[in-house]
Amino acid sequence: MKTRRLGKTGYEVSEIGLGCWQMGGGFGGMSVETATSILDEAVKQGVNFWDTADGYGDGMSESRIGAYLPKATNTFVATKLGRGGGIYPDGINKTSVREKTEGSLKRLGVEIIDLMQLHCIPPAMLEDGEVFEWMEDLKRDGLIRHWGASVENSDEGLACVRHPGCASLQIIFNIFRQDAITKLFPDAQAADVGIIVRLPLASGLLSGKFGKGHQFAKEDHRNFNRDGEFFNVGETFSGLPFDKGVELVEQLEAMKPEGMSMVDLALRWILDQQAVSSIIAGVSRPDQLAGNAAASDLPPLSAELHAQLSDFYQDDVRPHVRGSI
Repeated sequence: MKTRRLGKTGYEVSEIGLGCWQMGGGFGGMSVETATSILDEAVKQGVNFWDTADGYGDGMSESRIGAYLPKATNTFVATKLGRGGGIYPDGINKTSVREKTEGSLKRLGVEIIDLMQLHCIPPAMLEDGEVFEWMEDLKRDGLIRHWGASVENSDEGLACVRHPGCASLQIIFNIFRQDAITKLFPDAQAADVGIIVRLPLASGLLSGKFGKGHQFAKEDHRNFNRDGEFFNVGETFSGLPFDKGVELVEQLEAMKPEGMSMVDLALRWILDQQAVSSIIAGVSRPDQLAGNAAASDLPPLSAELHAQLSDFYQDDVRPHVRGSI
């Protein structure tokens, strides 16, 4: 597994990380045994960057990671606050930010958190900037080593980049969501802010395994939030209507290099962006993680294919993306 520097944190993190939303039930129920087997595979594959949040299963994801961490070495854990515990949107303040951090410390079983991220908090708070000073207080008091933010769009990311203390940005970025290349990456690189990519497969669309009419579990966000009924529409299928997304994947199949799977293409395309530090892909089985990890060793895509995929996005995909980009 190749590693990259995560911005001003200085951490050398695996190119392929592990998103842990599913360990809190975000894609349906997951047993302790399955969660443990996925973490075992992460260690085996050299996947040393794990991302969770206090809101994933009301702390369940953090607790499962915390129980496992004594078995893991050289592992960097990023967590998030702002969506869990009923504080969103009006209860996010200096006191609640500290309380949520202390709760994460207990669940993770650590004395200091490697990276604490603001979890898609209201854009007005990012523009105001006072919340960044609260994060600096946590750092000065030794509760966290670094802080960053998970954001919904490039404008929110730029508001964070303007603060010198921001170490990382977690963004929605994939073949179906390319605007950050020009809107955000230049400023992030200039500020030495690491880019953590979430939803690299557009909620599984880019795996190529779904057909029109596919039914997801009742508790799966791909069922209840497919049109943005419960949170930002971009968090599910990158804002695309599901059936249109399936059609677009069929178009992508014709562009895929021989011998590559759709997952290979999707992950390698992201890794070819120099601004990216790590991709946090969620998995429901250990073999999926092993498959994701293999993308780190694939050769870069050709310049011609990159140009083709850029045109495909602008002409065929972007007009159908809903929500802010």
